[in-house]
Amino acid sequence: MIISGGVNIYPAEIESVLFRHPSVGDAAVFGVPDQEWGEQVKAVVEPGASAIAGPDLAEALIAFCCENLAGYKCPRSIDFIDALPRDPNGKLYKRRLRDPYWAGRKRRI
Repeated sequence: MIISGGVNIYPAEIESVLFRHPSVGDAAVFGVPDQEWGEQVKAVVEPGASAIAGPDLAEALIAFCCENLAGYKCPRSIDFIDALPRDPNGKLYKRRLRDPYWAGRKRRI
């Protein structure tokens, strides 16, 4: 769960919207530090086979989320990765994606 400005945001809801976009092969959503709100929504996306990762795709995905979600649930930024880290059973290692953003912080929300 992401807590932003005292509001609970569920990553699975955002991920399900991202999965509906044809340029998304896989996605993970989690909270990253934000000075004002505590956490902000961050998405890490594995582009689909025909998609080209970059600022244009990130902008398109954020716009797609804004059309399908409340504004406070939309990712503020999207990073791209070749392959999301998964264990042999397919479970996503979300902590491996999240930890670098929280490095050097004493407290994690």
